[in-house]
This record gives sequence, structure tokens and C-alpha cells, in this order.
Amino acid sequence: MEKLLSQKNLSPRWYERFPRALPIGIFVLTMAVTALSVFAIERAETQREVAQLAQTAQAVASGLERRSNANAAYLRSSAALFATQQMVAAPVFRTFIHQLQLDGNYVGSDGIGWAMKVNRDDIPMVEDVMRRGGVTDFTVTPALAQDTPFATPIMYLEPETPRNRRALGYDMYSEAVRRAAMNKAAELNRPVASGRVVLRQEGAGKGPPGFLIYMPVYAPTTRALRGFVYSPFNGQQFLQSAINTDRIGPVGIRVYDERVDQGRLLAELKLEDRSGRLVQRTVDLAGRRWVVQVEAPASDILSMMSVMTLLFGLLVATLLLVLARLLTQQAVEDRIALAWFEQQSSIRNSLTRELNHRVKNTLANVLSIIALTRRRATGLDDFAASLEGRIRALSATHDLLTQSEWGTTPIRLVLEAELAPYAHGADPHVEMEGADVELAPNDALSLGLAVHELATNAAKYGALSVPDGRVLVRWERVGEDRARIRWRETGGPTLDPQARRKRGFGTDLIEKIVAHELRNPVDLRFDPDGVQCTLVIPVRRRGDFAIREGRKG
Repeated sequence: MEKLLSQKNLSPRWYERFPRALPIGIFVLTMAVTALSVFAIERAETQREVAQLAQTAQAVASGLERRSNANAAYLRSSAALFATQQMVAAPVFRTFIHQLQLDGNYVGSDGIGWAMKVNRDDIPMVEDVMRRGGVTDFTVTPALAQDTPFATPIMYLEPETPRNRRALGYDMYSEAVRRAAMNKAAELNRPVASGRVVLRQEGAGKGPPGFLIYMPVYAPTTRALRGFVYSPFNGQQFLQSAINTDRIGPVGIRVYDERVDQGRLLAELKLEDRSGRLVQRTVDLAGRRWVVQVEAPASDILSMMSVMTLLFGLLVATLLLVLARLLTQQAVEDRIALAWFEQQSSIRNSLTRELNHRVKNTLANVLSIIALTRRRATGLDDFAASLEGRIRALSATHDLLTQSEWGTTPIRLVLEAELAPYAHGADPHVEMEGADVELAPNDALSLGLAVHELATNAAKYGALSVPDGRVLVRWERVGEDRARIRWRETGGPTLDPQARRKRGFGTDLIEKIVAHELRNPVDLRFDPDGVQCTLVIPVRRRGDFAIREGRKG
């Protein structure tokens, strides 16, 4: 496993460094493809709608032309009949029109009328004849201008209805739009449609727009213009009669005279909701150019197919997003697991090196303790007892280090572990006082060994050997990297400084082994009133004694 981990490239890949980038990128790409598909569908729908509109516009234009041609055919036949008559009398006109069955066949028109050309001087006679013929209120209106030689009043208009009677007597030549159409019809000798006007049938003033188609009638021999047979049309009714709304569907239709202008609107089928998408066609209606616009109704923002595509794409994008997120998350977790295994392997190796290092140090201390104890022992029992106590001191400090996981250990805990038999009870013989200072593992071991020796000597020969003896231990921090511990005995037996080497007190152990491990000299004095010992211990940063990675013991 370690070999495989060492050969494995554990540097994170880009999608592991940015775990959200890949899922979001896949989601965005999928939604972009979906949006492109929706755009293509909507474009095809628009093209289909425009094609359908074009077809509808053509159907409307064809319907208008057919209706116009049918009306023009009626006017041509009427003109041909009236041209053979010496005079277009009311009975002849009515009989002919009734035979055309206008109510059934002449849909969209207000009927067929006769407008006779009347010279200025003949107007009173014509008015008298019409009044005696039954039109009691017949009057040529409006009055002719001084330079106008003739008028073209409406003589008859069938079918005879109250609405059509309003138009009788009106001089159509007096109005510019009608006059232009009549002149053109006379010039071309064929049916000609007028521009946008308000029919006289609507009454004087305002009304819905309409138009007229004129067919000239000439005298059979002289070819003199006798008048016009014509048909008036309400624009809206004409449009509705020319189309089949059931077949063209719900569309908007607008018909303009010559050009698209609101002032030239002839007829309109309105839409409640307009889309703005329209198709335009031109129609030649009896020599007059009309413009037909067909507009599609407002539709939903998206078609059903687009909505389904969008929902499906969103579903697929979401599933891919979740899948990619799970895969990238798994890759990250696998990478973390591999890194953890590599770290644990490194830690294990470092712990092994650290353990070897500390075991060597401990064994070196034990060997030094054994050698020193052997030189100072008076017998086997004394050697065994001294050695056992010192080993127990090392063991007690080891227990502290184990509890702290071989981290830093407070000075107070080391002292309490070694002085526990003397610091507790009803009459404690040891007082401890100092700030919070924590030591590295090896330094804590050396301090524990030194305190054990001091306590053992004090219990045998010093302050702890008598009831009134006391031991005061104080410590303080000296600078950033050192701590000073003072051991002072009082109330014990009076000491003879010359007997120091003779009786021991573990001075060699303290001054040699402990001083060497702490890398600072030990000040051990045997005053008559009691032992005093000063230890200077290094206070190291954690990095100075942390696991020795890469370091061999």
C-alpha cells in the first residue's frame, strides 16, 4: 500500500479543486443545448405560422377579388341592358334588379343604383319627374357650383329600403373621391372602384367607411355618357362576405385603400390579443389597389413542444448535475482518503522513529541510573530499592506523558506525581506554587527524575524525614524560552556540608544526568538548614519537539 501511495500522484485535479465547476458546467451546457433546441422549434413554429398566415392572406385576397369580380359582372350586365334603353325608367330598373335576386346573390353590397348625368338646366325637370314618380322629397344635392355644367344624382337604388332612400338625389359628381372614380370608369369603360368614402346611406356626417364601384352607361348610337350604374359597399360587410371566418381561423384582418394608413382603413376584423406577426398582400379590386394585412393572434410564449423540450432538458440537466456532483464529490473524498492514508503512513513512520528515539533516550537514562546506583549502593537490597524508586519515577512521568499523548506537560502535574505521598494528607509537608508552564516530553522526564531524587533524599536525610520539616517548591518563567524551579527544605536535621559525598543525596544523578538532559547546570547546595536546588528548564515551542518527520533516531 505504501509503495502504491508513493507512486500515486496525489496532486488534486482541476475538478477536485473546483468541485462545483464540472456539475455546473454540465448543467449549463445541457441547458444551452436545450435552449438551442427550443429556439429551433420556435423558429420552425414561427415559419409555419408565417406560411399559414401567407396562405390565409392569399385566401382573403382571392375572396375579395372574387366578390369584386362577381359584383363587377352584375354591373356589366346592368350597363349592357340600360345602354339599349332610350331611357332608364323606374319600372324597367326595378324589374331587372329584382330578377338579379340581390337578397340572395349580391351579398356584401347595399344594392345596385342608377346615377344619371343631368345637365344644369334639366335639374328642375328631373326633380319634378321623380317627385311625380313617388319620390316626393327628391332634390338634387348639393347645389351645383357656378362653373359645373352637369350633375350625376342618384335616381334609383335597389333594393328600396329606408337606408337606401337616404342616398336618392345625391350628386356623386360633386365629391372628389367619387368623381375621380367616375371619370376613370368613363375613360376605361369598365368597372372602377372608388377610394375610401362614407356612404350617403349612413347619413350626413360620420359613419363607417365604404366604397363604390362604377360602370359607365353610354347611349347606343351617339356613345354619349348617359350615367353610371353602380354599387355601394360597406367596407366591413364586404370583407365579411368575401371570407369564410370558419376556415381561416382566428386571425386579424385589415384592409386599406392603396396604402397602409389608419386614415385609409376600409375594414377590420379585430383580435383581442395581437401578436404583431403579420403578412401583407395587395389586391387589384376593380382597378383600385387595396392592401390586405393578416395578423396572427397572440400565442403562448412557448409552444407545447417547446415547453416539453424545455422540461425534458431541465430534467436531464438536473440529473446530470446531480450525477456529476456525486462523482466529483466521490473523487474529492477518494483523494482525501488517499491523502489521509498517506499522512497516516507518514505519521506511523514518524511515530516509529520518534519511539525509537525516545526508547533510546529512556534506555540511556536507565543505564546511567543503574550505573550510578550500583556505584553508590551499599548492598544488593539498597541497590534494588534505589533502582526501583528511580524506575518508578520514570514510570510516573511516562504516565503523564501518555495521558497528554506525548505533548506538553505542566510543571505542576510532574511535581504532584512525584511528591504525591508528601503533598497530601492532614498535615502536608510540601507546598507548591508557580505559574502555568508546560514542558516538552523529554524535559518533563528529566524534571520528574530530579524531583524524585530530591524527594527521596529529603525523605531519608532531610526535611521530609522529620515531622516538622517542610519542602517549598516554587517555579517561574524566565524569559520566553526558560523556566526556573527552586527546591528549598526547612525544618529538617542540620546538615554537614562535608558529608555531602559520603551520604549521596543522588547528587551525581541530578548534576550529571539531569543537567545534561536539561542542557542547563543544576545549582545544588547543602546548607545547614536544608537542601536548596535550582533547576533551569528550557521551555520549547511545540514545533521543536513535535513528531520528527524525516528525522532518524
